[in-house]
Amino acid sequence: MYGAPLDLSFRCIKSLSDTLTEEPGRGQRPLKKNHENKYVSRSLRLNNNIITDLSGLHTAITHFLAEPLQLAWLDLSFNDIAHIDPVLCELGELRVLYLHGNSICNLSEVDRLVKLPFLHTITLHGNFIEGDKGYRCRVISALAKLKMMDFSAVTPQERSMANIWFQRNSCGKCKIKDLK
Repeated sequence: MYGAPLDLSFRCIKSLSDTLTEEPGRGQRPLKKNHENKYVSRSLRLNNNIITDLSGLHTAITHFLAEPLQLAWLDLSFNDIAHIDPVLCELGELRVLYLHGNSICNLSEVDRLVKLPFLHTITLHGNFIEGDKGYRCRVISALAKLKMMDFSAVTPQERSMANIWFQRNSCGKCKIKDLK
């Protein structure tokens, strides 16, 4: 059984290399450690910091987690992230990704997440892309397994509308379905 989320939120962390000197917060549930003194968790909170890019994410995850490849839930909300770094696509077991309240301004950044086979929940509201025409349809059409977006369920009707929207708005040189 996996333990409580590893909490590195509200630390004024600027870069992920800064996390290596941090001690995770104590939540309501105790953190479990293995024999190597690494945390037995599949969840990581890095929210409410001042992170601008995700270089060093792999190092931080490996430093703290007993099974870094099993990371399933990542909260990067309320930072200053402008790009969806390809390093996120290396997290093959990721199911939940919170990116709300950041600085993502290009909707095509979401296309990178197509490579995450189990991603079913994402938050992107509070980013500049939220104001783009077709924001929700674009994200839903790009991420086929999505069940929740911005804390709201993706309905079958919405999925159908997103597929129609995609067919009408896709260009010949950049088909999201070809990336899958």
